[in-house]
Amino acid sequence: MREGGDFDLGATTGVSISRRSGPPLICYVVLILHPLLLKSLKAATAIGVLTFLQVRFAAHLSRCQIVFALARHAKCISRKKALSVFVVGFAVLLLRIALLPISGIPKPRYPDEFSYLLAADTFAHGRITNPPHPMWVHFESLHIIQQPTYMSMYPPAEGLVLAFGEWLRCPWVGQLLITSLMCACICWALQGWLPPTWAFLGAVLASAQVGILSYWMNGYWSASVPALGGALVIGALPRISAYLRWRDAVLMAIGLAVLANSRPYEGLVLVLPVGIVLFRRLQQRHLPISIIAKRLVLPILLVLLPATLATGYYNHHVTGSAFRMPQQVNRSAYSMAPYFIWQHPRPEPAYRHPKLRDFYYRELSQFEENVTPISFLRTAARKLASLWQFFLGVPLSLGLIGLPLLFHDTKMRMPLALLAICLIGLLLETWELPHYLAPATTLIYLIVVQSMRHIFTFQLKGKPFGAAWVRSVSVVTAGLVVVAVLQSFNHPAEWQHIGDLRRAQIVSTLNAAPGQHLVIVADRPPFGHGEWVYNRADIDSSKIVWARDMGPEKNNELVDYFRGRTVWTINLADPPPTLRSHSP
Repeated sequence: MREGGDFDLGATTGVSISRRSGPPLICYVVLILHPLLLKSLKAATAIGVLTFLQVRFAAHLSRCQIVFALARHAKCISRKKALSVFVVGFAVLLLRIALLPISGIPKPRYPDEFSYLLAADTFAHGRITNPPHPMWVHFESLHIIQQPTYMSMYPPAEGLVLAFGEWLRCPWVGQLLITSLMCACICWALQGWLPPTWAFLGAVLASAQVGILSYWMNGYWSASVPALGGALVIGALPRISAYLRWRDAVLMAIGLAVLANSRPYEGLVLVLPVGIVLFRRLQQRHLPISIIAKRLVLPILLVLLPATLATGYYNHHVTGSAFRMPQQVNRSAYSMAPYFIWQHPRPEPAYRHPKLRDFYYRELSQFEENVTPISFLRTAARKLASLWQFFLGVPLSLGLIGLPLLFHDTKMRMPLALLAICLIGLLLETWELPHYLAPATTLIYLIVVQSMRHIFTFQLKGKPFGAAWVRSVSVVTAGLVVVAVLQSFNHPAEWQHIGDLRRAQIVSTLNAAPGQHLVIVADRPPFGHGEWVYNRADIDSSKIVWARDMGPEKNNELVDYFRGRTVWTINLADPPPTLRSHSP
């Protein structure tokens, strides 16, 4: 395969492969039998069925006029790089807005989402943080710090994005815009590594997989923020190596700042090897130090120095120290389990609420699952399977048939190594969610598309097997999005994935009722209804205040403080939890 060549997605030329050729059969076996991909019998069966259909009807797929026409139009768009970047971002934005009559605006339901929304509400009202509330012990909750200030424990980037949405009257608008921008930046990043047509295809596949229907778009996790930062870094790397332009250095520096203020650990795991690779490549070019300083070091410093000062200023106001992150304050106040598997658990803190104690003991039990080598490997396999399901799933896994060939592709050795380093760094963490790997999103789809490029020129008995395979992977991926949209007509709640929406329903009810409200939340073991006690940045002026049940005496103090509000109680152990009028 010609390195750097632009393949026509409608072409049928290629290298003929006989039945005796080894690589395609080996690729099938590696893909279908690999234990990390066999997360479930259903997934393995789907892979087998789709593989059989693609092999059996490859020639027919190559003559499909609709697919051929779509490929031809996509190539016309992709020839103009700026246009293709705009088209990807705008299409994601337009499609998601068009689906609003089906899905509606997502409702928050997870602790992380409420924490990010607290930061957004704080920033939207022009504050860096909030003073601790006089009754703060009633408001303690997950992923929130109450002392020395009242604020989200997370870095500020995600909160700033949602705050922009809140300025536009809906925090989710910020999530919508940043996810569209993320998809556009993935297209731009892939253009630095691939021919325009293939970069456009990779961005479309990424948009279909993680940009429209995933929780990155349909929630308040703001996972698109670190993915955007990673795309800027990965996209700037080949451009700086080849041209050493100051504008690419600025974009890389913006990506570094975004990663540092969204997912600092995972961003660092990506950035350190990228820095080493960039240093070696520039060293090989034997450029004068003055040129490197002017076109690379100075632009990066001009962006990173103000960003670093702003981060320190933020930390100082929230925690009292420029070098202490809110997350450190929260973990030291509540958690026993460390973030990394080589660390040791901390002593049990003084819990004032059984619900919090139960949550952090469950965290500790998850940490202890990594104690022995066997349990670590078992947990690692589960993590990798979860990441595979989110970023690839069955259709894009079929695009990895050519993965073994990438190890002989000199251009891809570095992206493969970077992704491997990111995965190792994630496996060393106690927990995992797909957005932990968000900084490496561009690398994942770069590898998928390059694998598809290797497949594209394959022929079987003189027929364009590879071209049909690539088209079918693209069509199946897009088809699954259409199927998910059609299913949502009958099951609208599936747009927000798993979780409990009962709290959101009660919020809607109380918002429609006159006056202000205080809801005292009681819970008892077994705790299984999620977390409900979350409040806005300005608790005293909020229409609804959520507080924990701390017994009659302390509850009466709380009711007296919020005199004039309608007081309700709710017991999460009731099936289902129901509002009841509070009796002193």
